[in-house]
Amino acid sequence: MAKAIKKVGVLTSGGDSPGMNAAIRAVVRSCAYHNLECVGIYRGYEGLIEGDFVSLNARSVKNLINRGGTFLKSARSPEFRTKEGRKLAIDHLKKAKIDALVVIGGDGTFRGAIALGEEFNFPIIGLPGTIDNDINGTDFTIGYDTALNTVVEAIDKIRDTAHSHNRIFLVEVMGRDAGDIALSAGIGSGAEVILIPEQNMGRDRLVASLKRNKKSGKTSSIVVVSEGDKVGKNIFEVAEYIENNLDGYEVRVTVLGHVQRGGSPSCRDRVFASRLGVSAIDALLKGESNVMVGIKDNKVVSVPFIETIEGENEIDTELIRVADITSI
Repeated sequence: MAKAIKKVGVLTSGGDSPGMNAAIRAVVRSCAYHNLECVGIYRGYEGLIEGDFVSLNARSVKNLINRGGTFLKSARSPEFRTKEGRKLAIDHLKKAKIDALVVIGGDGTFRGAIALGEEFNFPIIGLPGTIDNDINGTDFTIGYDTALNTVVEAIDKIRDTAHSHNRIFLVEVMGRDAGDIALSAGIGSGAEVILIPEQNMGRDRLVASLKRNKKSGKTSSIVVVSEGDKVGKNIFEVAEYIENNLDGYEVRVTVLGHVQRGGSPSCRDRVFASRLGVSAIDALLKGESNVMVGIKDNKVVSVPFIETIEGENEIDTELIRVADITSI
């Protein structure tokens, strides 16, 4: 028979994403609702190894839902990758009488949770927190919607200057292995070309597409580039190739970088994160463990950690078709 859950720890790990605070808030207040104690763990797995804990209650998380980042902070932890490091972590959990753990992060966070859970038979529930939207088993991840809005707003501003000067702007967005941000933000901002890791367009096709745009009467173009795209070694090499093979335009590069991770979370991310935070505690009370709680077809689902990190990210082919049609 599974041990009754009386005290829950919560941490955020990996890259921060807007909505993490909303998720923490929901976990803490769900614990309060069910008369469970809740402990915040600072700096992810590093704080777990060091025993950097703080007691949280419903009032501890006031005025958090609108804040970006994570008030529990995040950090890399090379030591946690060792069994000795994970033994230190579990010792601190036991010393604090914590019965279960909620971890918020991406695939690296879930890999750490798999190791800790399997080695020490410790109950862990994961919430998908990453702007890249590259976690299998959930339609969306916490922070993805806010990042999209940030990117679209930036591209809207860039388009004004592109149009004013007959320029081609290459805008690099995050997405090392997944093109979700580039594809959706590209459609939403009316980009002429979208480059994503899942589809290698090639330099010649890219230039041919831009030439067609010019022939059709377009005086400027926006090219949205996912950072993991393979057209060139980097976005600056792609820009140089375009400039050398396409007359009549100035080519400029904008790398949006970490600005995509910041800012107040959108309403959608706040609701999404709150829903998942409550569902994480529900899952623990039902005896679930070593699973991620996500959303599929607008329904809460529990997915084994191993399934969330296996396989390649599947891009929405319908969105690719929409992008092709609307960019002519």
